[in-house]
Amino acid sequence: MPLQNYDALNQLQRFTLNALIFQFSKLQDLIGTKIFRNYLEYTGYNTADTSFFDILKEIEKENIVDIDTWDELRELRNKIAYKYPQELDEMLESINLFIEEASSLIQIAKKLEQKFYEITKQRS
Repeated sequence: MPLQNYDALNQLQRFTLNALIFQFSKLQDLIGTKIFRNYLEYTGYNTADTSFFDILKEIEKENIVDIDTWDELRELRNKIAYKYPQELDEMLESINLFIEEASSLIQIAKKLEQKFYEITKQRS
């Protein structure tokens, strides 16, 4: 690392990298479309007819993730999900950034898990 030449990867390495990228995208979608909303509802915040941006502002207030970081992760996901051969240098840069930033998404998931646990513990 950092990845210098995508073409130099063997088939298993490419498969593994593509699987990681796919799972990163799925996790980010799940967190953004369901878990943020579920968390806020669990805390008593009414999310009906609430835009994603407003949900994200509330999530930021909870110190789970800041809006800029979430936007950067989303942009990164879009760059690596739609890779084109003529943009190989940009793709490599995005893949290397993805490898560096994947832990950020995991940390967001862990923060959400901890927050759910704390609320559940307070209620019992």
